[in-house]
Amino acid sequence: MSIKSDKWIRQMAKQHGMIHPFEPEQVRESTNGKVISYGTSSYGYDVRCSDEFKIFTNINSAIVDPKDFDSNSFIDVKSEVCIIPPNSFALARTVEYFRIPREVLTICLGKSTYARCGIIVNVTPLEPEWEGHVTLEFSNTTTLPAKIYANEGVAQMLFFGGDQVCDVSYKDRAGKYQGQTGVTLPKA
Repeated sequence: MSIKSDKWIRQMAKQHGMIHPFEPEQVRESTNGKVISYGTSSYGYDVRCSDEFKIFTNINSAIVDPKDFDSNSFIDVKSEVCIIPPNSFALARTVEYFRIPREVLTICLGKSTYARCGIIVNVTPLEPEWEGHVTLEFSNTTTLPAKIYANEGVAQMLFFGGDQVCDVSYKDRAGKYQGQTGVTLPKA
């Protein structure tokens, strides 16, 4: 397995629509000033967070159960910023829609700007032939409220090419998160 370069990422985005919308270079500034960078990097792609958030709240004293998740445990927020309460988390989605090739596995890592503030970005791997908006989870590990900026960089996708094509892809298995749009809650 080998990591894919910026040249490969640009080619796959252009020819196969792997990332849409796609930014071929690293963006660090906008008309509003400096932004947390997003776009193509040397060996990855920095994704942006949309302005749709689900902020976890425990007002109902619910138990967090991945097999029977209570959607009432979240409040929906549409905003250019998301304030995550101390020791809590929020869900969001990427601005970008992904179509992962059959011979590629994609891993997501948080950006250092957020990590240095005690904010952890958690995303599971994007399997071969998975497609959709990526649901992002932001954990605020601090005792203070934490801010997430919409339409700015939040995490980096790394693309690994397999030595051979997988026998069974996520699409072949009809994975339950295939083609997701919006912020997607756990499905049993």
